[in-house]
This record gives sequence, C-alpha cells and structure tokens, in this order.
Amino acid sequence: MSEPPTPADGAGRDARRVDQHELTVVERWIDDRANRLLREAPDGGARAKAVEFLVFGAKQAWACIFGAAMLAVIVAARLWYPDDVWLARNDALVVAAIVIQVVMIVTRLETGRELWVIVLFHVVGTGMELFKTGVGSWEYDGGGVLHLGAVPLYTGFMYAAVGSYMVRVYRLFDLRFDRYPRVWLTTIIAAGIYVNFFSQHFIVDLRWVLLASVLVVFTRTMMHFRVFRRTHRMPVLVAFLLVACFIWIAENVGTITGAWLYPNQEDGWQLVPLTKLVSWFLLMMISVVMVTWVYPPKRPDRLPT
Repeated sequence: MSEPPTPADGAGRDARRVDQHELTVVERWIDDRANRLLREAPDGGARAKAVEFLVFGAKQAWACIFGAAMLAVIVAARLWYPDDVWLARNDALVVAAIVIQVVMIVTRLETGRELWVIVLFHVVGTGMELFKTGVGSWEYDGGGVLHLGAVPLYTGFMYAAVGSYMVRVYRLFDLRFDRYPRVWLTTIIAAGIYVNFFSQHFIVDLRWVLLASVLVVFTRTMMHFRVFRRTHRMPVLVAFLLVACFIWIAENVGTITGAWLYPNQEDGWQLVPLTKLVSWFLLMMISVVMVTWVYPPKRPDRLPT
C-alpha cells in the first residue's frame, strides 16, 4: 500500500511512495481504497506504530497469497479428500495448483514479468525434487498419474510459491538495498549452492563453505523496506533467516499432513530437524538471485520521480 508523500525526518520517513506501475491492476485498486481508510491515520505515537505493524502484516499476507493457498489446499486434501474417488489426491493437488496459478494470472494478481520468475522456480525446484527423492532424502505419498518418477507434479508449485512471495514482497515493500554485492558474484555463489544440493551425495558437502560465503558477501548489505509512512531497515541476512524460518514452519505443516516425509518421520511424525534451516537459508540465496535477474537491486537514493 502506498501513501501520500510525507516529509523526511529522523524517524526514517521519506517522500517516497511505491511506484504504482509496479503494482498489478487489482493491487492498485486495493492500494487506492486502503489509502482512503488510512488517510486519517495518526502520524506519531503508539497508534501510528500499531498502524505500521498492521499494514506490514497485511502486505506480508498479500505477498504470501500463492503459498498460503497452496498450503491450505494440501491441508484440506489430507483432512477431507476421500481416498476412494476416481481422481487420486496427488492429481487433485496438481489440478488445484494449476487453477490457483491461472486465477492469479487472469485476475491480474501476478504480472507476466513475475510469471517468468515463478516458472524458473518451478523448473529449478522440480529438478532438485527428482534427484532428492531418488537418493532417499525424502519421499511423497504415492498415487495418481500426474508425476515424474516419484515426484508429484504439484511439488513444483510449492517452489513456485516461494518465487511468488519473493517477487511480490519486492514490489509491495519497494525494497532497496545498501551495499548490495555484484549480481555476478551472487550468481556464482547461488550456482554453487544449487550444485552442492546434488554433489554433496557423491563428494564432500560444501554447505558450510557456501554458507560462510553468503555471510561474508552479504554481511554489510542493508535492506530498506517501505511499510506505510516510514521506511525501515534490516540486515538482509536477517531477512533471509526469517523467511527460512517461515518455510520451515510450512514444511512442518506439510509433513504433518503426510504430503511428504523425511526418513526420520517414517515411524511417526516429529519436527523437521532445525538443521534444515541451513538448507532453506541457502535456498534463499538462490531465490534472491533469480529475482534480481528480473528486478535488479535498487539503491535507496534512486527514488522514483
């Protein structure tokens, strides 16, 4: 949600507003009506902070709409989908995922520009799923005909949901970066992380070396994000970790439903190991790099006119 320009002050306010051209048609409609409601919002004090917090939550929820819809469908299929119908549960999930994606495009909730990123996430994620299920890293509930090997086709949409969130949050919060590393350097690290997801099963696992590389390269990078009247700052590494934590929570929900299981869960469900946070943290690096190919990182001083 954008807002009327306000003068810059020591609390971090500036005259920048989210570029309306970066919003979809539906988002511009919501943005306009939200601003009518917020026009009289307080400019300082506890109520102002509460408004900022609520707007932050609303934007995050809107950015997560694809992932939330996918997670809801997976849970619903496990709780209520009959076992004896002609369409297998996994195939129904594929159909539901396609419907969600089509609705997102038709209703202009996603742009064609974003779709390219989401398709790339889909391809990259499916490739990793095929390999990881083959070596026994995790397994999916069987059944259905819409699958590649042991991988149901709806799994690619789970990675696409991550891509959808990344590109939407970039727009909705008008993300800017201080001291962002060279894109070619981050691309090399991201490529190394992706290769290591495969090669660790045959040669030495370099995840800790790659993790150290990410920490070194991004340690000075600050992310600026616009909420309502104020622009806030956060170390980008903290943002990576927070997103990884939310994915870990979603992964626990997915394994509770039995959509997929790790080897240690075959005799009874238990929490996904916290060590998986490292894998998801590294996945954030790959995700961020793919998004920067479509939305090049902007500096805070390069404001829209």
